[in-house]
Amino acid sequence: MADKLGPLGWMGVQFFGRMSASISHEIKNVLAIINENAGLLEDLALMAGKGVPLDPERLERVARGLMKQVQRADVIVKNMNKFAHSVDDFEKSVDLQDLLSVVVRLALRFADMRRVTLNLLPASAPVAVTTRPFLLENLLWCCLDFAMDQAGSGGTVTIGMEKTVDGARVTFSGLGDAEARTFPSQEERLLAEALAARTELDVEGGRLRLILSEANPGGTA
Repeated sequence: MADKLGPLGWMGVQFFGRMSASISHEIKNVLAIINENAGLLEDLALMAGKGVPLDPERLERVARGLMKQVQRADVIVKNMNKFAHSVDDFEKSVDLQDLLSVVVRLALRFADMRRVTLNLLPASAPVAVTTRPFLLENLLWCCLDFAMDQAGSGGTVTIGMEKTVDGARVTFSGLGDAEARTFPSQEERLLAEALAARTELDVEGGRLRLILSEANPGGTA
């Protein structure tokens, strides 16, 4: 299958699968908490049926907990929807802040598992770029995955962006010495080439920069 898809296609399938699995895990966690609260409400109803007075404050806490989980699920599903629609158009103009926000939210569970804090800085002005959205999300995830590895447990990865003359620049800071592995890999170079992008790793400064160019991303591919 990998031979038929090609390196970029296979990377895309793996990326989509990994993110989908993470999203489904988050939804499953939400459902588990909702189920737990539903069981508690059932217990309270049974107690009330036996004449035990209901505690209004306890009921209110359960209701607040349920609403919190519903809101959490709504955010997860909305982000999943945005991610899924990133494959609708192979190439188009996007709001980089919005697209990067999707990737950061997708990465939150992975960051929690590594005990890394993600800090996405708001852009001072809208940053619009013409690009290939799904491929860019994939490359941004690769950059963020590398940055989280380098930051290590207890670290903070700060993500910022700015408009440039012919595109945009995304900077990942807080990487430490960035010596664990070479970045980018061959696959990540292929993604960058398809996007007319390049990466710059500043080992001493603990920064990774992704430079995006709007000049014919990916050439004629």
